[in-house]
Amino acid sequence: MRLKTEQLDAALGRGLLPVYAVSGDEPLLVDEAAARIRAALRRAGVDERQSFQAESGFDWSAWLAGFDSLSLFASRRLVELRLPTGKPGTEGGKTLEAWCARPPAETWLLVLLPRLDRAAQNAKWFAALERAGALVTPVAPGLERLPEWIGARLAGRGLEADRETLAFLAERVEGNLLAAHQEIEKLALLLPPGPLTLDQAREAVLDVSRHDAGQIPEALLKGEPVRLARILAGLREEGETPILALWVLTQEIRTLYRLASGARRGESLARGFAALRIWESRQPLVRRALQRLDADTLRAALRQAARIDRVAKGLGRDDAWQMLQQLALGLTGARCPRTFEESHGH
Repeated sequence: MRLKTEQLDAALGRGLLPVYAVSGDEPLLVDEAAARIRAALRRAGVDERQSFQAESGFDWSAWLAGFDSLSLFASRRLVELRLPTGKPGTEGGKTLEAWCARPPAETWLLVLLPRLDRAAQNAKWFAALERAGALVTPVAPGLERLPEWIGARLAGRGLEADRETLAFLAERVEGNLLAAHQEIEKLALLLPPGPLTLDQAREAVLDVSRHDAGQIPEALLKGEPVRLARILAGLREEGETPILALWVLTQEIRTLYRLASGARRGESLARGFAALRIWESRQPLVRRALQRLDADTLRAALRQAARIDRVAKGLGRDDAWQMLQQLALGLTGARCPRTFEESHGH
C-alpha cells in the first residue's frame, strides 16, 4: 500500500508490516520517515538493526542467504537497505521479489530509495515492495507552501509565528528544508514557548554572525585551535550562554560522524556529500577534517556534547564553557588539558 507522510504514524499504530520502503529526493523528510519506522519497531521489541548499501558489485545472493540461515534463537531485527541509484539491477530486483514473497522470520525490511521515475515504479521488484508492505513517498513542500510548513514545525516546538515572520524565515532558507529545520531547532533552543515575533526571528538569525558562532564550523574543519578558542572566548565575554555555540558545533560533528560512519561501511564520500547537501566549496574542508577525525572519535564527541548540554542547562556543577572549549580544541587536534578523548578513555 502507499502512504502519505501524514498517514504513517496511524498506519504504524495499527500494526507492523514486514516491508517498508521510503522513496524521495528530500533527505530530511526521508530520514524523518525512516526514523519513525525505526521507533515503531523498537517499541515492538525489534532490538537489532543492520544496514547495507547496494552499489556496484553488491552480492545479492549472499545478502539474502544470510537471513535464511538465522538461528531459531536469533533476535528480532530490522534490515535497512539503501539503494542510492534506485536501480537494483536484474539480480537485485529478483532478490527483492523473493524477499517480499517470503520474508525471513522475525526480520523487517526497510528500503531507502531516491524518488523514482515512472519506468522504475512499474518494475516488478518495486510492485513487490508495495504489495508486501508500505511505500512512503515524502514530498517536499513547494516554495508557496514553505511558510506554512515552517509554521507547522514551529508549532510542534511550541512557537507561534505570524505570516510575515514565516515569510522571512522561508526567504532566508531559500527552499532548503534542512536549513529550515536547523533554523527552527535554533529558535526553539533560544526562545521560550509562545508567540514568535519578526524581531525575535531576525535577532536569532543575526546573533550567529554578530557573535561569530557561525564561524565555529569553518574553524573546526580547518583545524584552527587559536581561532576557535578566540571565537568561544568572545562569545563568553559578551555574556552569551554556551547553548548556541554548542548547538552549532554539534551540528557539524553530527555531519562529520555520518560521513565517517558511511565511509567505514564502504560508502563513497561523494554520495555522502550529495545526501547531506554539502556544497562543493565546503567539500575540501570536510575531507581535511575527516583525515584527522574517525567515526569513533566523533561518536565520543557527540556523547561529550550531550554531557555539556546537560551542564549548560544547570544539571551539573562543571564549567560548560570550559568543557566546550576542551571538546572543540580536541577536535582540531590541539593538545589541551583533559580533552574529551582522554577524560572518557577513547
